[in-house]
Amino acid sequence: MVDKLEAIKVRFDEVSEAILDPNIMSDMKRYTSLNKEYKELNKIVEVYNKYKNILANIDSSKKVLSVEKDPDFREMAKEELESLALQKDEIELVIKELLIPKDPNDSKNIILEIRGGTGGDEASIFAGDIFRMYQRYCDRMGWKMELIDATEGTSGGYKEIICAVSGDDVYGKLKFESGVHRVQRVPATETQGRIHTSAASVAVLPEVEEVDVQLNMNDIRKDTFCSSGPGGQSVNTTYSAIRLTHIPSGTVVQCQDEKSQIKNFEKALKVLRSRIYEIELKKQQDELGAQRNSMIGSGDRSDKIRTYNYPQSRVTDHRIGYTVHNLPGVMDGNIDDFIEELRLAENAQRLTQEAS
Repeated sequence: MVDKLEAIKVRFDEVSEAILDPNIMSDMKRYTSLNKEYKELNKIVEVYNKYKNILANIDSSKKVLSVEKDPDFREMAKEELESLALQKDEIELVIKELLIPKDPNDSKNIILEIRGGTGGDEASIFAGDIFRMYQRYCDRMGWKMELIDATEGTSGGYKEIICAVSGDDVYGKLKFESGVHRVQRVPATETQGRIHTSAASVAVLPEVEEVDVQLNMNDIRKDTFCSSGPGGQSVNTTYSAIRLTHIPSGTVVQCQDEKSQIKNFEKALKVLRSRIYEIELKKQQDELGAQRNSMIGSGDRSDKIRTYNYPQSRVTDHRIGYTVHNLPGVMDGNIDDFIEELRLAENAQRLTQEAS
């Protein structure tokens, strides 16, 4: 383990020098990549420095015990050694987690897609509630959320809403949110007070660069149409909305949020690239089969992952059997507990796989 940590320290020193190089600073793509690597390595190096300090103190305490005759000094050294041994065990667990091979997509930005599922108007309303939950979480995290496309429900909420989220480790935090979210409550449209079950699906796609997915523009059909919905005088008067169809896969993406056709095209292409990447990623995972199966699910949007029960103020994640009785807080964006528990479950599984 120490050899691995020392190699990471050497790489960290190399990256630290590189990001100060004027030639690299002038290449924004290269500089951004190195800056991300610097932040990741820095987390490990900081813990490694603490670990080295603990090991040095353990050696020092052992030397005191080997030469010291005074009973009081020996007792103090023993207590210090016991405390340091506990600290060593704790920090080694942290290091093992940090050394688990990371999902290469964890540091990426995302495309977030939310769709109303079974349940009619209530499903659209719930999709709107889920969107606001993520919106508030993103605000708390200091992330930027940018609308790409939305289709409103007839009684409120959204039949579908797509947005881009950018910030630090966005995919790593939200990747486990993909799947079917189920709600149990009395809908606003219900006249007899009966509890209904509705659902909304969430897809979290890593935003990918051109180098990650090579799209042949000859395989893409571009259609323009008039925007609909909010947007001022440009709505229904200019062909600013864009629809892209990837002919080989049949994937269709549209964007009408911007007044500029060029900006809508860029946003739609970003979503298309992420969806094609997701298709390829799923193919790879299917080929790996059971080896990639996880107790927390594959992230497949058809998996029923969580239930929001309003009468009992209960939210349950079915993948790990984790429940909280604070539904208003969760809907207000306080989903940190779920994210942390899912992360721990993934790390525990990876540690088991590493050991076997």
